[in-house]
Amino acid sequence: MKKVELIIRPEKLEDVKEIFNELQIYGMTVAMVSGCGHQKGRKKVYRGTEFSINLLPKLKIETVVHDEVVDQLISKVTQKIKTGEVGDGKIFVYGVEQAVRIRTSESGENAI
Repeated sequence: MKKVELIIRPEKLEDVKEIFNELQIYGMTVAMVSGCGHQKGRKKVYRGTEFSINLLPKLKIETVVHDEVVDQLISKVTQKIKTGEVGDGKIFVYGVEQAVRIRTSESGENAI
């Protein structure tokens, strides 16, 4: 099992949800986060004064999937949500040792 963490532009959430449905991934956690990377924020002018906004709004989506789904998920997400601009986001993949569904006590891959 792998935990896949996506940091994306907020307006791309519906596209990612469509991909998850296509791949029959039904569990996800979505959080509004702020961050910066190579984009380094942006500059704004307010009442004649220029200031920089370092942290930009992003969405963090987390899910745990079977190993064989990971490459397909990454491929579909990168194709569908890529704009070609700095700030498109990142995907991180981690190994998951154990998963347990609390309601039924199922464990391992049956729990996801």
